[in-house]
Amino acid sequence: MAEHKEESLMDKISEKLHGGDSSSSSSDSDDDKKGSSSATAAAAAMKAKIYRLFGRERPVHSVLGGGKPADLVLWRNKKISGGVLAGATAIWLLFEVMEYHLLTLLCHCLILSLAILFLWSNASAFINKSPPNIPEVKIPEDLTVNIALSLRFELNRGLATLREIGHGRDLKKFLIVIAGLWVLSVLGSSCNFLTLFYIVFVALYTVPVLYEKYEDKVDALGEKAMIELKKYYALFEEKCLSKIPKGPLKDKKH
Repeated sequence: MAEHKEESLMDKISEKLHGGDSSSSSSDSDDDKKGSSSATAAAAAMKAKIYRLFGRERPVHSVLGGGKPADLVLWRNKKISGGVLAGATAIWLLFEVMEYHLLTLLCHCLILSLAILFLWSNASAFINKSPPNIPEVKIPEDLTVNIALSLRFELNRGLATLREIGHGRDLKKFLIVIAGLWVLSVLGSSCNFLTLFYIVFVALYTVPVLYEKYEDKVDALGEKAMIELKKYYALFEEKCLSKIPKGPLKDKKH
């Protein structure tokens, strides 16, 4: 009986020890989970506090629309992106440097293509080769309608913005539009439309990928620049803009 009591006592002590170990391990795991969750929450809070240009909250790839166009602009496939840039550069050199005309180029390309296809189709019977398989090309109706609707939406939005500026309701937007048009007029007087289009294309094709690469540094500099601009704008508004009479804020109700 004494031995039986000693064994039961030892069993109870071992159960308590194992129970204590399991409870301590579970509490440790709970502490680890709480620590990891708090760390992720702190990281998210720090990330939210970081200044991003234009109030951006999504990655650059998502801002550009995602998919293949964003991959092309951000140089995800360097061969394809480099080929597009090389093609645009070749077109610019062809028209701007060599002074080739668009209509002449189109006519020469069509003449060469039609001559090759015509001769190939007639000579295929003599050289024992199959005639060329010319695919049937059709412009889809849905694509044309979507492009037209998108252009219509953008034009209407631009006209609405110009109308709002003309009513004198937003002085800041008015100054931004005037500055932008003035910059475009200066660029237009120094270069023609094709060169301006090529410069804009190269900028849109290189600036996003460089910004994505040096995102943190650019955002830090952008934050400092925005602080300085806000200071100068507040000073300019206090001394000059506040003295200019503003138009009616609301349309008259009939």
